[in-house]
This record gives sequence, C-alpha cells and structure tokens, in this order.
Amino acid sequence: MNRQLKKICPTWLTTPRRRLFQTLCFILFIMLFFYCSRSCRFDFNNENGHLGNIELFLTLDPLVGISAAVASRTLVWSLSAAAAVLFTCIFFPRWFCSYACPMGTLIDLFDWSVGSRIKRFRIKRRGWWVNLRFYLLTAILIAAMCGVLLSGFVAAIPVLTRGLLYIITPLQYGILKNWHSLPPFNTAQYFSIILFILIFLLGLLRPRFWCAYICPSGALLSLAGIFRMVERRVDNTCTGCSRCLKACPFDVISTDFSARFIACTSCFTCKNICGQNSIKFVFRWNRQKNESHSNIPVSSSVTRRGFIIGSFASLGVSTAAAMGITLEQDQYNQSYVVRPPGSVPEKLFLSQCIRCGLCIKVCPENSLQPIGLECGINGIWTPAVKADIAGCKPFCSNCGQACPTGAIRELIPEEKKAARIGFAVVDKDRCLPYSQKEPCGLCLEACSSAGYNAIEYIRIGPESQGISSAGSGFLAPFVSPQKCIGCGLCQARCYSVMVNDKKILDRSAIQIQAGPGKEDRLTAGSYLAVQAERKKTADQNQIKAPQIDYLPDFLK
Repeated sequence: MNRQLKKICPTWLTTPRRRLFQTLCFILFIMLFFYCSRSCRFDFNNENGHLGNIELFLTLDPLVGISAAVASRTLVWSLSAAAAVLFTCIFFPRWFCSYACPMGTLIDLFDWSVGSRIKRFRIKRRGWWVNLRFYLLTAILIAAMCGVLLSGFVAAIPVLTRGLLYIITPLQYGILKNWHSLPPFNTAQYFSIILFILIFLLGLLRPRFWCAYICPSGALLSLAGIFRMVERRVDNTCTGCSRCLKACPFDVISTDFSARFIACTSCFTCKNICGQNSIKFVFRWNRQKNESHSNIPVSSSVTRRGFIIGSFASLGVSTAAAMGITLEQDQYNQSYVVRPPGSVPEKLFLSQCIRCGLCIKVCPENSLQPIGLECGINGIWTPAVKADIAGCKPFCSNCGQACPTGAIRELIPEEKKAARIGFAVVDKDRCLPYSQKEPCGLCLEACSSAGYNAIEYIRIGPESQGISSAGSGFLAPFVSPQKCIGCGLCQARCYSVMVNDKKILDRSAIQIQAGPGKEDRLTAGSYLAVQAERKKTADQNQIKAPQIDYLPDFLK
C-alpha cells in the first residue's frame, strides 16, 4: 500500500493528515458550490428558507473582508472571520494555504496530473518574482485606501468561485435544465476564464507557482506569520541530503536548509520526509545548542534595494490605477444598471463587491448576470438584473444571504418585496395596444401573479399621451410609481413571448430602468418604511392612473 501511495502521490506518506484535511475541505467547498447552483430547486414560497453558510470559504479568505472594509470605510461583517484566521496564524503560520484553500488543492491536482509530466518550461527556483505577492498585496491595499477594490481580481477564493461559475455552472445548467436558456457570455466572462486557467498553467514553471509567489491572500497570511510562536529549526544531525529542499511545496527552504519563515505554511512536509529527524518545529524562544540552521526573513536572491524599489513601484502603480479607475467611473456615472435587491448605494456597492460571483451562482432564475465594461473597469464582473432572461422572484433573497461583504443586504421576505431596484417603463412605440395593433395582457398577468399589482389597464383613446389618431380602444398598461419595485417579471414575460416565441418585437416593450428616483438603495433602515412614505406622498398629491372614458364606435 505504501509503495502504491509513494508512486501515485508521495506527499500522502509524508503528510497524511494534511492531505486528508485538505481533501475534506475541498469536498466541502464542492458540496457548497453545487448545493447553491441554479439547477437546485429551492422552495421560494417558504419565507423561512435559508441557504446556510455557502459563503464560508470566501469569509475565510482574510483579504476579502479586509480590502472591502478599507475600500468602503465600513465595518464588513466578514472581518471577524478574517481576524480569526489571522490570529490562528500565530500558532500555525499560513495554515489556510496548505490545509484549507480549495484553490491550492486544485493547483496540487493540476501539478500532479499535468505539471509533473511537462518539464520543458521549468525555471530556476528563485528570481525577481519571489516577492511578487507582496507587491500585489501592497497595490491592492493602496488602491483600497483610494476607494477602489482590486482584490476581487486576484484574491484566491473570489478567482476560484468566479472561474468555476463561468466554466462548471453553465455545463451543469445546460445538462440538467436547458441549453437554449443559457445567456451568451460577454468579454469580461471570457477574461475571467482565461485568468483562471492561467493560474494553473503557471504550475508548468514550478509546482505551486501561484501560491508561492503571486497569491496576495497568501501574502497577507505570511505577514501574520511574523508574530508566529512556532518556527522551523534544523539541528547538527542534518546530513545535507536535500530531501526537504526537493519536497517543500512552497519553496520555503534555501540551499543551506534554512527556511524563509515568512513563506512557511506549516505543512510539515520537510519534517516528515527527513530521515535523520533533524527538522523540528519548536517555540521561537526555545533555543538549543545543536541548532545548525536558522530562519531567514527573505530570499537571498532578492536584495533589500530590489525589495524597496519593487514596493515603491507597486505603490505608484496602484495609486495611478486607482486614480484612473476613479476618473473613469465619473464618466460612467449616468450608466445605471439594475442591481440586486438590497444593494447598497452604487459608490459603496462598487467598493464592497468582491466580484466573486456567488450572488450570480445562487440566483435560481438566472436573472443575475455579470456585467462587462458597461460601467467601466470598476464595474466589471459586478452583478446586475438582466430582466430579458428572467425576473426577480418575490420571496427569493438568496443573493443577500450569499454576499460575503455586505454589498447586498440580506432581507427578510417582507422587506424584499418592498425593495425597489428599478421602475418599469412602457415603450409606447413597441407596446402593441399603444401602437394600435392588438390587445395584450402579458405584463399585467406577470405582475398580478407575483402579488405586486403595480400594472393597471387604461383604455387607449385620443386623449392618451403619445396617441395622435382617433385611438384604438385597446386596454394598455399603466405602471403605478407607488407599487412598482422593478422586479422585471413583466419585461421577462414580454421578451419571452413577443421576442423569443412570436418574434413580433425586437426587444421587450416594457423595460426596467434604474437611476435617481427609480430605485431605493439603503445602507440601513427599512424598505417597507420607504415604500409606505412614498405611498403616503402619492395619496396626498392624489397621484393615480389616468382615467380615460373613450370607447371605440363599435362598442357604443
């Protein structure tokens, strides 16, 4: 059995506990991923339904909570999980990378199955890239101080969930439900897939290249290891066999068998593979006379001058990038998109949304989709309601439950039904009753079945706005500003029948629009109270649907 394990995966013999815990964490991640996929059928009429802790691994990535809190200048609820993970690094430095990170497990699988068989792209062990992850971390934190959140582009768990969302979920949805209902990909989604694949291809340079040299989440955990209580020691019984040097998966051990403590992940591979039992992990203050090698803080291949130059370069680049993105955002301040119900105000939303795609993944009707460059680089991969695909169900609050940073507030069903995300606007040039072509009641049916009753019918006559002829006499939709919350069910129904099935229209005749006066974006407080105040104001001003008494001649 040991011979077979050694042939298949030697580290199962040297670190069986780590591999077992790593496997269990990866299975848990996959279970959560498929559990909250769109193909799962939830009972959305159950007002007490809850998804559970599906955002568990996102909250365990400390860079997610810290960067979102710094960028938004608010206390993000996932900060408590980040603090807990960083605190445990005092006892087991960077343990999350070697034991719990599902991205690291996938990289290990790729390195074992593919990377170990392709040697032509191998590079020397260390070079200028050895501290690249610290430069990235510096750039992310500086950008966050400027109010721009960049961690979602390169943080480990957001990159993983977004990559699997765009690769695995469409396959699952198409196989289990319907291939034809899948929305087309945009450029931003293809870019995310390329970034995801590139991380694994880096393993062709050397195993765990991403984890050892690039991952900014690992860099943050490494900084917590400065306050470690336990560290690696090598005594005089070391024979210099280099087995530990070759077996270390994170390139921690130098040629003199000392260790870069700031990169150590407490995997204990070197200790278990040592035939002389020369490597021990002891308390820092436990000094022994037979120690032959101590820890070194940084790689000998990078000078202090190079590290300082790299740090200042990352500082300048991140500041320039943050300023450029901020200026670009000012150009797109009129490009309003319909955000999920419970979303905080747009500027705060962009500084809290980690672009992980988890809210998109848990949307059962596929109505939430990532946007491309419609709102600039700062809006890429953020969620928006695409009502042509589907509307937002009245009792579904999955997106708020799944959000790890509070960019989307978790709402109870009553609050969800009152959260206005937009306003339905009728295009009178396309709407069949308004254009005097034929009667239609699709939008009214969709709105009434959802219980909103925000659409009323008026009789079209000469007095109607936009009608210059004698009038058709058809019943046409009128949207009540006091009742409509912009769920998009009317638009989805119109698009499904009139555009997809009958092909009468080129787009839906009723469109959900966002913007000032058309949506409620609250950081705190009750949407029910806002809705009640809006209805009270309307009653005082006697705002109601127009009453038109016109009837066609054949009905008189």
